[in-house]
Amino acid sequence: MRILVVEDERLLCDGIAEDLRLFELPVASGSVDCCYNGAAACERLFVEPYDLVVLDLNLPGMDGLELLRHIRTEQPELRVLILSARSQLSDKVAGLD
Repeated sequence: MRILVVEDERLLCDGIAEDLRLFELPVASGSVDCCYNGAAACERLFVEPYDLVVLDLNLPGMDGLELLRHIRTEQPELRVLILSARSQLSDKVAGLD
């Protein structure tokens, strides 16, 4: 399984990635990669195949919701797990849309 973690706080991103590496099912071809902004993640997602994206919404430049819209347009089958400190109902609805 290939996982991409997209989080602008480097320590948090690296920590999530490390935890996923420790607990991931043992698959020889599996990997966990990190991106620290939406634009870099967008580029990587359309070059490399991923099975799951762990996505923060508060990203510099291209925010997480904008990146999610790109993902849904280009790769609607790609699974996305949103992790965010945003708690407004409108953010939750936008993420589920």
